[in-house]
Amino acid sequence: MLRVGGRAALCRGRPGFAALSGAGVGAEPGRAEPGGLKRTPLDALHRSRGGRMVPFAGWSLPVQYGRGHLESHLHTRSHCSLFDVSHMLQTRVYGRDRVKFLESLVVGDIAELKPGQGTLTLLTNERGGIVDDLIVTNTAEEHLYVVSNAGCADKDLAIMKGRAAELRAAGSDVHLEVSDNALLALQGPSMAQVLQAGLSDDLAKLSFMTSITTTVFRVPGCRVTRCGYTGEDGVEISVPAGQAVELAERLLGVPEVWPAGLAARDSLRLEAGLCLYGNDIDETTTPAEAGLMWTLGKRRRAAMDFPGAAIIMAQAKEKPKRRRVGLTSVGPPVRPHAVILDPEGRPVGTVTSGCPSPSLGKNIAMGYVEAAHSRPGTALAVEVRKKQHPALVTKMPFVPTHYYVAK
Repeated sequence: MLRVGGRAALCRGRPGFAALSGAGVGAEPGRAEPGGLKRTPLDALHRSRGGRMVPFAGWSLPVQYGRGHLESHLHTRSHCSLFDVSHMLQTRVYGRDRVKFLESLVVGDIAELKPGQGTLTLLTNERGGIVDDLIVTNTAEEHLYVVSNAGCADKDLAIMKGRAAELRAAGSDVHLEVSDNALLALQGPSMAQVLQAGLSDDLAKLSFMTSITTTVFRVPGCRVTRCGYTGEDGVEISVPAGQAVELAERLLGVPEVWPAGLAARDSLRLEAGLCLYGNDIDETTTPAEAGLMWTLGKRRRAAMDFPGAAIIMAQAKEKPKRRRVGLTSVGPPVRPHAVILDPEGRPVGTVTSGCPSPSLGKNIAMGYVEAAHSRPGTALAVEVRKKQHPALVTKMPFVPTHYYVAK
């Protein structure tokens, strides 16, 4: 959720960086254009500012802008950037049984969330696999706000609609509304300074993973959630689609704020050790293997009342045979699907994400290895272009995170 991410996000499968061709300039935001891609409400803004548009999870989105990926990444780490994450699915869940409904699908303790509080949680299947990672917020307006990954939107919605229909058949009043709001992510150490100038609310009181509905730079009805997919202090702003460009232009009117695209989003989240759905987690990986058991609430562990609970809890007790780890390496950059080898040259795992780290100036990667080789400091190797290069199991995040907690 980035995931994310938000979140979102945020599925957040690694973008293919091929140029988009045949784009219909007049396509309506949120609707499919001739090539089958959907456009966000900010599509024209991206193009006017030199965004290089690419296909991503069924959408046309900017991969980078004129300054390039490296500068954009470093600017986010030192200042502030604006990302368009409107491709993420935003769903509102209403009804007395909304918590019961969601807890029948996810591993998190939704009942313990206070009004305005959110959490990263996992939608699982009966085999213990991760169907998606979601951000769920218990809003002060008596509904749950759920943000899903774009590439998982159709399957997530089908699962949620199916379960809601089952509950309604049994007399429940639970129902869903899919939001057509845009979603903007403002990320970086100067985010609070930039955003506070357009808020009457005190941003210092808004902690990481909490949310308010407010007016942002004179645009009413915005949901501001302190979260993001970069490891920096940041917010995601759900804004009515018709006023998304207005708000984005006001934010980008601050010299401190640059527009940023998918390339920076991917390298920032990897430095922060955050999973990318479709790469680092999917329906064949479990929370125990992925190092995400912290998303399971204590009550939920005891009740074992979520999909795949028996498999997940047994695996957690017996320890998984493989684990998600961070890697640093020398030589050429490591990409997904590269083989990870032990010192004797025996394959022991596979890389799921990798890139040169702009912040650290060295190669970083994430992947799964046999549990015996998962301890930080373990010397391994990665195979790139049929050659072996030294790699080291490294604690994540690779770059310290700066999530904000109100005092």
